Amino acid sequence: MEVHIVRQPVLDKSQKLVAYELVYFQDASSLYNKRDARVATTIATFFSELNAESLLGGKECFLTFTPNLLMKNIPHVFDPKKLVIQIEENILVNPEARDIVLQYRDRGYRIAIIGFEFNRTFMNILPDIDIIKVDFSQKFDETVDGVCKLAKSFGKKLAAYGVNSPEARDLALSYDCDYIQGESVSAMVSTRVHKMDHLKSNFFRLVAEISKETPEFDEIAKIISMDVTLSYSLLKLVNSAYFALPNKVKDIKQALTILGMGQLKQWIYLLSFSDDGGVSDELIKTSFLRAVFCQEVAQFIPGIPLTRPEAYLLGMFSTLGVLLEVPIESAIAQIPLSDELKGGLTGAPGLSSDLLNLCISYEKGKWGKVSSLADSLGLPQDIIKEKYLDSVEYVNDIWSELTKSAIN
Repeated sequence: MEVHIVRQPVLDKSQKLVAYELVYFQDASSLYNKRDARVATTIATFFSELNAESLLGGKECFLTFTPNLLMKNIPHVFDPKKLVIQIEENILVNPEARDIVLQYRDRGYRIAIIGFEFNRTFMNILPDIDIIKVDFSQKFDETVDGVCKLAKSFGKKLAAYGVNSPEARDLALSYDCDYIQGESVSAMVSTRVHKMDHLKSNFFRLVAEISKETPEFDEIAKIISMDVTLSYSLLKLVNSAYFALPNKVKDIKQALTILGMGQLKQWIYLLSFSDDGGVSDELIKTSFLRAVFCQEVAQFIPGIPLTRPEAYLLGMFSTLGVLLEVPIESAIAQIPLSDELKGGLTGAPGLSSDLLNLCISYEKGKWGKVSSLADSLGLPQDIIKEKYLDSVEYVNDIWSELTKSAIN
């Protein structure tokens, strides 16, 4: 039985990435059935074998537990200081599971409650709860207002989820929510600082050159050499501990030779934003992850009309409209891309568009849509899971080296 898992970003009130919620896909109804432990055992085995540090990149983790998962001792996989145990009403009405939750809290794990209601069951456990999660996906009502005020009056942290629009985000911030998550979170930026001049010149020129079937090495070196920021960042990168070179590299062409065309495509996009706090790191990281994920999944789709580099750019450029705050059509108009790639980015019917939708749906944990798209693409779901986890680990490693080279 396959278990799929994705991570979704959680920001604090200052819009800084502080955690991920791990969302797993299984038949939830069977998890609540204590007689059917087979599904819980499958998920328990998966988490036991999971490299949590690699998947989470050192961030905290929010994870929802059912009675069966608690009884499988899954929280032990995580550092108590890093894990928030999320529970729902099915835990509260199960005396055995509730006792286990309290034992974990005594060991230093934090507890978050989802779907809080004003009744005796929820009020009785309130003293043992650290975080109350409130759904902001629906139109504001008095219940949301009441729960938010209750959380603050009892000194509990407040987590807003389902923040899928700017209006929901503003509302969550008005209630001084400590954590915010939802579809709009990855697109949040700490300040609205534009780098359009830089992007329009060097970045797009580089992308245009790299996107060619046969990129011109000398032209790439020339473009980078004309930009002090890119030149400095590139040399910092190749001289970092990641490459562990015996001698220092001082030449742009030599640096490009060491980096290689494949890694250059990944690094150049990140480097073009890394010197400015104006763009959300998590949004840039999301675009990088989508690029690698699309590229890896595409090779298993029969007849897909994209080259491997094009599949990479499909994921990479999927956030370009948000980054530049313009429609995606306007953003890619300046780049010489194939019609198939442009169609995939703008949602034109076809395999390319389906590939991007699949990867984004998987990222957001929209399992029904993932299943439907996987079937239409002739793609085994175990491949999707494997490539997602591989992509996350790869991107975390690369991102770590990028930030090190930027700091040193």
